[in-house]
Amino acid sequence: MIELTFLGHSSFLVGIQDKKILFDPFISPNAKASHINVDTLRADYVLLSHGHEDHVADAEKITKASNATLVSNYEIAIWFAQKGVEKYHPMNHGGSKTFDFGTVKYVHAVHSSTLPDGASGGNPGGFVIKHETGAFYYAGDTALTYDMKLIGESFNLDFAILPIGDNFTMGIEDAIIAADFVGVKKIVGMHFDTFPYIEIDLEKAKKLAAKAGKELILLNIGETIKL
Repeated sequence: MIELTFLGHSSFLVGIQDKKILFDPFISPNAKASHINVDTLRADYVLLSHGHEDHVADAEKITKASNATLVSNYEIAIWFAQKGVEKYHPMNHGGSKTFDFGTVKYVHAVHSSTLPDGASGGNPGGFVIKHETGAFYYAGDTALTYDMKLIGESFNLDFAILPIGDNFTMGIEDAIIAADFVGVKKIVGMHFDTFPYIEIDLEKAKKLAAKAGKELILLNIGETIKL
């Protein structure tokens, strides 16, 4: 069992044993997360799925303040290294690396990836995290892809963190299929309602998930649960 805190949009702080892993921090520019104090956030690792500003906006600040290790694809890791991030670990698709909290596999995502200054963010991805007591999938921004079946065949996942906002990523219908592909009943929703483009009917999404035999977990910003 791990501790999961939703920080808005696609940002989560995950506690695994005594380590804190922060995914895709977009907090200070997000008006809906204005009650979250970025200055007090600390992490041991910062994992970035791709280079878009709504996933990396607070990464430099938090990584430096925490002396954290930044983990992403090669292009993004090197871009942050050039901005003075001292601890970083570059990866690429299909690769795995074991850290002191568990093993990270960088997996395929179908999206785009450009860094805030226009530099190439390489190819977007997601992460499968295998830790001492379980495993989960953080999809990043992605369309539904048949490659997700490989995740389900390779890992016994407890839950999946999936985008459900449609327009730029999967919507709830495709997220339900993705959950089937990766073999989970619990979907933690992300990338929804932050901007008008991705505002959705949350009650309808919950009903569609329930009808398909899935539990759609929609956290309030700042809320923490154990999974």
